[in-house]
Amino acid sequence: MIEDQEHILKQIVNIIDEHKPDGIMIAGDVYDKSIPTEEGVNLFDQFLTDLYLKNIAIFIVSGNHDSSERINYGGRIMGKNRIYIAGTFGGSLEKVTLTDEYGEVHISMLPFVKPAHGARYFPGVETYQDTVAAIIQAASINSNQRNVLIAHQFITGGDKLPERCDSEYISVGGMDNIDASVFEPFDYVALGHLHGAQGIGRETVRYAGSPLKYSFSECNHVKCVTMVELGRKGDVQYSKIPLTPVRDMRQIKGPIEALTDSKYYNQANTMDYIHATLTDEEELYDAIGRLRSIYPNIMRLDFANSKSAWNENTKLAAQEVERKTPLELFEEFYINQNNVPISQKQKGIISKLFEEMEGIKG
Repeated sequence: MIEDQEHILKQIVNIIDEHKPDGIMIAGDVYDKSIPTEEGVNLFDQFLTDLYLKNIAIFIVSGNHDSSERINYGGRIMGKNRIYIAGTFGGSLEKVTLTDEYGEVHISMLPFVKPAHGARYFPGVETYQDTVAAIIQAASINSNQRNVLIAHQFITGGDKLPERCDSEYISVGGMDNIDASVFEPFDYVALGHLHGAQGIGRETVRYAGSPLKYSFSECNHVKCVTMVELGRKGDVQYSKIPLTPVRDMRQIKGPIEALTDSKYYNQANTMDYIHATLTDEEELYDAIGRLRSIYPNIMRLDFANSKSAWNENTKLAAQEVERKTPLELFEEFYINQNNVPISQKQKGIISKLFEEMEGIKG
């Protein structure tokens, strides 16, 4: 998707030309993996060069998909040119101070940090919540001044979980959760990690979201950049400026004859990335070929008919069987055959039989 990303990054540069912000905040996951492709590195290099030529402050923190050391490379040199990079957490929040007509604005940067790394500097922390809370407390933020934080973590607010998509995972037990209340000292928190633009806990703790759709679970997202305006202390306004991709990501569903009818496909861009679901009951010859002749960027094909429903139900039933003990399965069989539950005496006899059978098998 290099072409798509190049197109959207040029839009961001054009937005900067139009709105003339004092700075731009990139809140992590610069790349999608720790060792990025050559094309990806070259594209970000061009984007960073374009931003530098706009004579604005640039703030970058690393995300969980980045290699923090690679993101950090050359950071001290770039800092002299107002490109501020926090790739690796070094024990404290990195802070840059800007000045406007209302005075100073302190921009703090927190790259993605795990409890194991935070424990080097704050012994005893065990969770992500403990780690980030300890880092912020140690920073001694002056709440009488204007403070902004850029961070890359999974933030929650109260009992409600934020919206996530297929390309994001939830750790076992939700141990990566950090409550938005830890950010109380900051007037605005610019977050990276989740792909959907959204506020967490309070409206001024926000994910900007990814600039492009990267999975079909994001089809309904409206991708944007978030414009933040700070007035006097306590006066924070934000707006979302939409981004328009060169190709959208869409889901289409119906019989193949309908989806390949020009009356249908002429209503949208056939070059979009497509997830097609066919509802035909009869067998189809070369369905993917027929669809690709109209939608050349089709990425996924599924079927939704009586046969696929039967296969799914059979799969779910098989998974359910695997989770049950022989005794539980026999109890269900007994009820189905006799319309009454098995008695405790009968259950004891069957249980003993299963034990004896296991002994013989062993």
